[in-house]
Amino acid sequence: MQKSQLCPKFEKAMSILSKRWTGLVIYQLLSGPQRFCTIESAIGISGRLLSDRLKHLEEEGIVKREVYPETPIRIEYSLTEKGLALQPLMKELEIWSQNWVTSEDTL
Repeated sequence: MQKSQLCPKFEKAMSILSKRWTGLVIYQLLSGPQRFCTIESAIGISGRLLSDRLKHLEEEGIVKREVYPETPIRIEYSLTEKGLALQPLMKELEIWSQNWVTSEDTL
């Protein structure tokens, strides 16, 4: 068996971004800090799965979780500098999808 010739950093990046819903979570957060329920309803993901994705992105340093000591407690998620660096990639992917993905492909 031949060992992969891809750069390990590229493989890691693809591993992070290829998890289901991860790209949509990042894309949603490009518009600014948001609460959990806002992200959940905007992309139609289950709460359990969203929680898992946000924790993973936080561990990777892509998402920041900020707790505001108010009553009731408010928690917002936002992209870190590392996460915001994905913006050009996400915008290019958006343009590519508009040009190449047909409505039949979305069903």
